[in-house]
Amino acid sequence: MSPKIPDKLFFKIGEVAELASVEQHVLRYWEDEFDTLQPNKNRSGQRLYEKKDVELILEIQRLLYSEKYTIAGAKKRLKESKNKRAQLSLGFDRESFLD
Repeated sequence: MSPKIPDKLFFKIGEVAELASVEQHVLRYWEDEFDTLQPNKNRSGQRLYEKKDVELILEIQRLLYSEKYTIAGAKKRLKESKNKRAQLSLGFDRESFLD
């Protein structure tokens, strides 16, 4: 069960680390490993995570810690799930359309 994400625009790294139950250095490592995880930084260089980033982190955390995937396996799984979401359903039977 994933924790409830507070309704905020931005989260600091400490808040995200607490939500995901990991250390801050783990989040920084995941940023290097997962291309889709690229939080914005403010003028002072502090990471500012958006809600979509937090959701991705919680998914990575679930894959690595609960499902016991390797980093490479988690990357592959995230890529597969992204491709499935990107595919459109056209809502008609292609075979009957071609007849």
